[in-house]
Amino acid sequence: MPREFIIIAGTANPDLADAIATELGMSAGACAIERFPDGETSVRLLESVRRKEVFLIQSLSPPVNDHLVELLVLADACRRAAAARITAVVPYLGYARSDKRHGRRESISGRMVADVFEAVGIDHVVTVDLHAPQIEGFFHIPVDSLTAVPTLCDVLHEKVPPGIVVVAPDAGALRMATDYAHRLKGTVAVLHKRRESGTGTQVTHLVGEVGGKPCLIVDDMISTGGTLASGIEALLKAGARPELTIAATHGLLLPGARQKLAHEAVKKVFITDTVADLPSDWSRLHVISIAPLIAGSLKRLLEHRSLGDLY
Repeated sequence: MPREFIIIAGTANPDLADAIATELGMSAGACAIERFPDGETSVRLLESVRRKEVFLIQSLSPPVNDHLVELLVLADACRRAAAARITAVVPYLGYARSDKRHGRRESISGRMVADVFEAVGIDHVVTVDLHAPQIEGFFHIPVDSLTAVPTLCDVLHEKVPPGIVVVAPDAGALRMATDYAHRLKGTVAVLHKRRESGTGTQVTHLVGEVGGKPCLIVDDMISTGGTLASGIEALLKAGARPELTIAATHGLLLPGARQKLAHEAVKKVFITDTVADLPSDWSRLHVISIAPLIAGSLKRLLEHRSLGDLY
């Protein structure tokens, strides 16, 4: 590769960082990350980054704030150690749901995160399936938002029955659902919902024909599982075949999510490894590695090539 580079992993998902490094034929760089008793984060690089291209691998998964500060401190350490360029590889970008104000006295936290990324010297961001695509516009630095849809579809081709209906759980996921349907040769339906609280939603109506058909519910993330749970009930009420599959890029799987998805009609759940510490004792859960996709994007960036041929 034309430029000397190094991969440095945060603590959010070291296994994914190692897998990305392996795909590139190297090992992750050494660093020491500690937390003081009062919660402060300390970072020390254990090898030189001077004049090197640095890729910091860190998802902003729970605990989000700890992982965010850790990424910022890592970037600051690299900048002060004279790194040539710092790219934050953030497979799951937290705070991406805060893209606008719903009232007059709210923070737009997605923009705030973009500002602090730039303030500490991050030059480029690589992420996967942003919750709100417009978040990219909050940055003044380049942002490459990859998609896990082709990676998941490569597996789903052999796992879903013919005649599948791809269901968007809300209007925001319609574009993603259309991409899935195109790749899987299925049709599209969309659920419209009303949010009743920060963790609860209510489906108001369904657009599309699902009667007697198997369905694939797709989304960018599974957090509490509330949106998917209400979607499952709405589809079954509309006569969908009790043979449902769920696919999502980011499996946050917060407490209670697994129980909400334990419906007997849900046969399989597919997610990627953008978030670590996924349950290993859930037979319906299938984890697909995103490492080849991210490694492929980093290789192309180093070679000054377009990312368009990744998919």
